Amino acid sequence: MAKTRYAADKGLVRRMVATLFGLGLLYVVLAAVLIAIGVQTWFVLLIAGGGLFFQWYFSDTMALRSMRAVEVTAEQAPELHAMIDRLCALADMEKPRVAVADTEVPNAFATGRSPKRAVVVVTTGILRRLETDELEGVLSHELSHVAHRDVTVMTVASFAGVLAGLLTRMWLWGGMGRRDNRDQNAALVMMLVLLVSVLVYIVSFVLTRTLSRYRELSADRSGALLTGNPSALASALQKVSGDISGIPDADLRSMESVSAFAFAPALTTKASISTLFSTHPPLEKRLEQLAQIATQLGTR
Repeated sequence: MAKTRYAADKGLVRRMVATLFGLGLLYVVLAAVLIAIGVQTWFVLLIAGGGLFFQWYFSDTMALRSMRAVEVTAEQAPELHAMIDRLCALADMEKPRVAVADTEVPNAFATGRSPKRAVVVVTTGILRRLETDELEGVLSHELSHVAHRDVTVMTVASFAGVLAGLLTRMWLWGGMGRRDNRDQNAALVMMLVLLVSVLVYIVSFVLTRTLSRYRELSADRSGALLTGNPSALASALQKVSGDISGIPDADLRSMESVSAFAFAPALTTKASISTLFSTHPPLEKRLEQLAQIATQLGTR
């Protein structure tokens, strides 16, 4: 991991390693079960490896297309580029690409398989709503994700549940398994596949969501420390979260595919069953952390 001036977060590193290790075990278990019931080994490896590579390699392209975001040059968005230039110089990191999504939803996110392929996306809605120091806080938050490489880990982690569902559906409906109507254990085998698939999905879901919530707190902390202005980031959080609650559901759904990567959750609080299923920590917790950082910086 390239060194930057963003505050190191050993807790984030430990959680990323643990998440990848846990998901790796899930891959092995799922593959072993599918191979044991008759699915060709080469097919399992092809689907798992090929799908993972595709999602990792094209993660930035897919995210941009899903949001209809367009990369902008320094001539097209001079103020936005100047702000990112300043933050990258302050953090001593390579500048990512910059893109703008034309949507009223106030939000931002970072994506990309590596810092060299990273792109920071902001919406026209957030550009219209935030003051300069507030937008700088949001951009510092997103650049922290790039510097810490948690965007890459989240991209890989989110694929485990997708793979479980994909392979199971292909086996059940595509005739991949060795089916024998005379085999009285056929129903038992099918139940086993479904059970393992559900367990893989649930565990991968919980692991990914847990990491997602922590990485947002980490980016808030690192971004605020870099700019030295946690109050501006807190103000941006309050504005964005408040305004999102008033955006029509049809517009919010346009960001659903990148909600886990966004500065604030694109889905309203009504869509969250509990904290366990949330992609972001509660707003109150984020504001409390920023208030503590402000106190620490004031003390210093």
